[in-house]
Amino acid sequence: MTSNIFEINYNGTGASQSNNALGMREMQERVYAKRSSQHLLIKAPPASGKSRALMFIALDKLHAQGLKKAIIAVPERSIGKSFRSTKLTDYGFYWDWEVLSKNNLTEQGTSKSKVKQFVDFMHSESPDDRVLICTHATLRFAFEQLADSDFNNVLLAIDEFHHVSQDDNSVLGNALRNILANSTAHVVAMTGSYFRGDSVPILAPEDEQKFDKVSYTYYEQLEGYQYLKSFAMGYNFYRGRYTDVLHEVLDTSKKTIIHIPNVNSGESTKDKYDEVDRILDELGQAVPDPKTGLWLVTEETGRVLKVADLVTEEGREKVQDYLNKMTSLDDLDIIIALGMAKEGFDWPYAEYALTIGYRQSLTEIVQIIGRVTRDSSNKSHAQFTNLISQPDAQDDEVFFAVNNVMKAITASLLMESVLAPNFKFKRKDRDDQKSSGAEMFVKGLKEPTTQRTKDIIENDMNDLRASILQESRIQTAIASGTDAEVINKQMIPAIIKQIYPDLSGAEVEEVRQQFISQSVVQSAERKEGVGQTDFLKMADKFVNIDELSIDLIDQINPFQRAYEVISREIDAPTLRLIQDYMDGQKMEFSEEELLILYPQIKQFLNENGRHPDKLSNDTYEQRLAYALLQLSQMKLKMENGND
Repeated sequence: MTSNIFEINYNGTGASQSNNALGMREMQERVYAKRSSQHLLIKAPPASGKSRALMFIALDKLHAQGLKKAIIAVPERSIGKSFRSTKLTDYGFYWDWEVLSKNNLTEQGTSKSKVKQFVDFMHSESPDDRVLICTHATLRFAFEQLADSDFNNVLLAIDEFHHVSQDDNSVLGNALRNILANSTAHVVAMTGSYFRGDSVPILAPEDEQKFDKVSYTYYEQLEGYQYLKSFAMGYNFYRGRYTDVLHEVLDTSKKTIIHIPNVNSGESTKDKYDEVDRILDELGQAVPDPKTGLWLVTEETGRVLKVADLVTEEGREKVQDYLNKMTSLDDLDIIIALGMAKEGFDWPYAEYALTIGYRQSLTEIVQIIGRVTRDSSNKSHAQFTNLISQPDAQDDEVFFAVNNVMKAITASLLMESVLAPNFKFKRKDRDDQKSSGAEMFVKGLKEPTTQRTKDIIENDMNDLRASILQESRIQTAIASGTDAEVINKQMIPAIIKQIYPDLSGAEVEEVRQQFISQSVVQSAERKEGVGQTDFLKMADKFVNIDELSIDLIDQINPFQRAYEVISREIDAPTLRLIQDYMDGQKMEFSEEELLILYPQIKQFLNENGRHPDKLSNDTYEQRLAYALLQLSQMKLKMENGND
């Protein structure tokens, strides 16, 4: 049975789908307001209209801002079709988007010839050579043959920006860094998933600060749909072979995308073709359709399913050609894929994503979810289910399996923060200040006092959440049910300090309080009370929404629901192993943690008139005591002249 970590309901306002007088959707209008920015970072979900938003900006820069050329770089050829010529004037805009066939390098041609065409385009003085579409790879190779100054007065737009890394091994990352530093180029970066915590950061902090940011949240997108009213994300655990439990999670009445596990993952049987065969056998009696390349699968009821196999290389081009030409609801029922049917793939009727095995990348999860969260009249609900191998205490690799489960569960917590509404938290100083809608008043809350903390709170909270949730110590703390105060007051501020080393202690605390408030309130169940009073259900208690205080919030584990799923789905011996492991780790501290804990030790001494006790029954006090011991040992070493 699938355990949903969260389910979010939407009001279907239609706002994200309606156009203004210039033919712009809500997100595109927001982006266009920033069209004069030299460096612009656009964060918006799949299907929100980022491609057309870029067309609007590029045309304004070419016609009204005096730039001479616009280059659009996409990660793969298939996404290039999103930027084909479009009659924007038909919808009220000032100019049409026109791309000459010779300048669309995502169409047929060799890599070598495309690089030459790119270089020729950059050096061309022809007024026809204004817009060029290419892949990231073509841009990367062409950059090696061009000077940084060649990009002067040029718009460089990078679609699906999360493919770019600032890692030294990333040629495209280095190219971008050089263009930012050594040219007058205008740079627009677009992504549906911009998580620093995903792997290597995309931009160095000093480069990122050059960018103006436009964010359009997943919640805004889905809240503004017409048909889709809810989305849920959950997990199903199994033992043995995953193909033997598919009947528990498959619902063939739903338009479904099944992503089988990577061959290197623990869930894989190491034979992807056999896995496809077993899935087809589970569905019914399968026969190939030579005309379309699909499998026609007859269920026991006699119903015939149309199934696309994107795993098997032989015949895949025919299947892809069929998928590209689909127009109606009945054209397809199920897709079986491995590395495909993610980024750039559009099947608006899809409503159920069944993903087997833990996914390493948050970006990949976002892209998979994006396949089933298109607005379509055939669905009111969309579901993402992750089928994961259940850890076994008798298995030698139990900690590896537990680690994968934790990463999957914490990924869902991050996705909840993206898909759910965001709240604005303010300090409550008067009784007449009442929480309403997205505005929440909290007693004792420290509001941001510097521009730095304001920027982090306004623009970086999802990135910060990703970084925190991907920390192994946080994941272990969640799995072991670590005390809320330890997570909130010790572990989280230490990670914030690690991510933002330039912040003062007071600034760290401002960011921490906002992060904890957002995490706790966002995951709380909201109930209407008598009159106009609303209540939040937090840690099995109902709290008047107008009586929230930071002291109360700090007593709540922001990841409580994740722990509840783990404790329900993982057997007792395995849970005991996790908890024993955490017990062995919880009294070890990084330098960042010690910096955070030192003022807390002083505060404890002032309030209690004694040092914290290692034998205390209170975990928070125990940690303070062990931190004091480690600090004393460090001080002794320094006094003795030891490093």
